[in-house]
Amino acid sequence: QVQLVESGGGLVQAGDSLRLSCAASGRTLIMGWFRQAPGKEREFVATISWSGGSPLYADSVKGRFTISRDNAKNTVYLEMNSLKPEDTAVYYCAADRSRPFITKEAQMYDSWGQGTQVTVSS
Repeated sequence: QVQLVESGGGLVQAGDSLRLSCAASGRTLIMGWFRQAPGKEREFVATISWSGGSPLYADSVKGRFTISRDNAKNTVYLEMNSLKPEDTAVYYCAADRSRPFITKEAQMYDSWGQGTQVTVSS
């Protein structure tokens, strides 16, 4: 496993933007973001491969969120625009050191961050 540390969460109003960051303690192949709202199961948000090509997004965030990564810094980002109250959740960074192909399945990731809270007010 690698250590993952998220940052960038906060309280914003609907329509605002936020940028989440997740720094890994070592090299990873795939990196992704998941979120969990109160009373709901953890759900997939976005994932990106080492090369950064063809990231995968949940339908609920497609066109509003952008995932990117800086391999030199072992860091993945989630740019969130046009935020909605339903985006309110704890956002978790996830990574895997051995899997080269992106996946939306949480059980395929071997490392997880502690989570960062994103709250969007209406």
